[in-house]
Amino acid sequence: MARNRRLILSPPDEVWALLADGHRYREWVTGTRSILAADPHWPEVGARLRVRVGAGPLTLDDTCVVRICEPEHRLELEAKADPFGAARIAMNLVPWGEDSTLFLLEWHPLRGPGTRMHGLPVDYLMAVRNGMMLTKLARIAVREHSAHRARGTQGAPGAAGAHGARD
Repeated sequence: MARNRRLILSPPDEVWALLADGHRYREWVTGTRSILAADPHWPEVGARLRVRVGAGPLTLDDTCVVRICEPEHRLELEAKADPFGAARIAMNLVPWGEDSTLFLLEWHPLRGPGTRMHGLPVDYLMAVRNGMMLTKLARIAVREHSAHRARGTQGAPGAAGAHGARD
């Protein structure tokens, strides 16, 4: 199982807004080339998000299905990428201080060839990929949080730090 965590200098409701918009996943999910379709009721349980993922010239269509949704707290997806099988992606948002979110991410294969390759090398590669993904998510969330604050919707302007996220 690959586990990552990131302190995001933005409150959970603003981070959740990014998760709740299926059309924005391409902005922060590493390897996503395009969003093919997002169910209008995303991220309710059972909703689907179809994406095209890839590296270089290789692409693959993937479907994510929401298995657990607790708005502003927890989102669990089952990512299906045939012929490679399926994986569980669990995202937990923990309020941290007044205006921050501790984002916890777990990834592990559920079925298919990935379950046989599961272990240190695969977990390491997924942890690196997921770390990159959380860095992108944090930058977007902090940029948007700063914009909200500058418009006066969140109080007085303040500095969020160089990258807007801390490990």
